[in-house]
Amino acid sequence: MIRLIRIELLKLRTTRLGYGMLATGAGLTAMFAILEAARAGTGGGAAPDPLNTFSGFSSVIGSGVWGLLFAAVLGVTVFTGEYRHKTATLTYLASPDRTRVLAAKVAAAAVAGALFGLVTYLVAGGSALSFTLAKGYQVPLSDATMARFGVGHLLAGALLAAIGVGVGELLRSQLAGIVAVFAWSIVIESLIGALFTATRPYLPYTAATNLAGTALGDAAFGPAHGTAGGTPLPFLATTALLVAIAAVFAAIAASTTVRRDIT
Repeated sequence: MIRLIRIELLKLRTTRLGYGMLATGAGLTAMFAILEAARAGTGGGAAPDPLNTFSGFSSVIGSGVWGLLFAAVLGVTVFTGEYRHKTATLTYLASPDRTRVLAAKVAAAAVAGALFGLVTYLVAGGSALSFTLAKGYQVPLSDATMARFGVGHLLAGALLAAIGVGVGELLRSQLAGIVAVFAWSIVIESLIGALFTATRPYLPYTAATNLAGTALGDAAFGPAHGTAGGTPLPFLATTALLVAIAAVFAAIAASTTVRRDIT
């Protein structure tokens, strides 16, 4: 099993697509973090609170949701890339136990997703710290809270990538998988969360962003963004929820599409 995971990690390290998505996620995070930090405390429109407040500072760190979104997309490509480039046959000839291959891909994607979470946390957190200190403010978050946000980003990136693997194997089409991730996260979850706020803590993308320190509703898009409502689950409960969702997708894929003919 360790050998299979190392092979999958080697595939990720030697594929440019993953680096491109990491750079895109980090770039979007930097852009939105700088915009949020620059607008903080200005009082204009939906500007965040000042950076010397918990809500203002954490809103800048919340820009790291872009990296988490691309971690899920990376997870999708881990499996769909095999079908797109016609390498699935060789993979299964080398490792006939398809369930073990699926488990190895989930583990490798989780490692890569954790890296996405870490990088975007450093970018968003660095932006928040830079603007806060430049304005002469004291950082309103304790070291423990900052560490908790960092661990949350790592776990959220890892678990969203693991979920993405299951989605990719179920759909098999890379385009359909990527569209599904963006459509669910940007459109469907935002609509469900806005209409039924009590469901927010249980929606995968919203739960993952909340794990990373983003308030419920702040990761939503469109009119749903910032809409109050819903009680966050505890940190461990949110982690367990995302693990369960990843396990369900993997189990469904293992019992259905993994066993289908490759062609």
